[in-house]
Amino acid sequence: MPTVFVIDDDDSVRKSLSRLLRSEGLESESHKSAASYLAREAHDGTACILLDINMPGMSGIELQARLAEQGHDVPIIFLTGHGNVSTSVTAMKRGALDFLIKPVDEADLLRAVRHALDHHRHVREVSNKRDAILARMDSLTPREREVMQQLITGALNKLIADELRIAIKTVKVHRAHVMKKMGVRSVAELLHLCYLAGIEPGDEFTS
Repeated sequence: MPTVFVIDDDDSVRKSLSRLLRSEGLESESHKSAASYLAREAHDGTACILLDINMPGMSGIELQARLAEQGHDVPIIFLTGHGNVSTSVTAMKRGALDFLIKPVDEADLLRAVRHALDHHRHVREVSNKRDAILARMDSLTPREREVMQQLITGALNKLIADELRIAIKTVKVHRAHVMKKMGVRSVAELLHLCYLAGIEPGDEFTS
């Protein structure tokens, strides 16, 4: 189940937010400091963070920077009673999805949380697809990768053979292996997989 992490040094805020989230059928986990959240094991699932800015020790903005350095992709919604334009601009530039000022309307908060969870779910789906495609690419031999690189540029078998200085018959064999290992039946499908993996025609990906 998606989890909403509530990080706020105010006990009453944590309790009220957790109660609101539970009433909407959302799983929540509360932390009174950035250090407490960082001490937990990494969450392997869809989630978002409701994060206060001014807290003892590490601030919310500092936690956001730390998580970014560690490669975390969990969306952050800042929820604070001490916001200002400069702070909100900094937070949004660093990737925060929303910046809400206390007291916040419950409907606005829940709307922001559901948007953040949908966003993270999409990010994870894209990441999982990309990892699966790259895993298929790892199964290709160096020569098959060279052939694949030529294929996604639209090169025909003869041109590939001339470019790689191999026989057309050999190109056809490697091409068949590429199609089978990548799980596609056409160059168009292969090109689409490369697009999903962030690879464009002309990119160097041979090994």
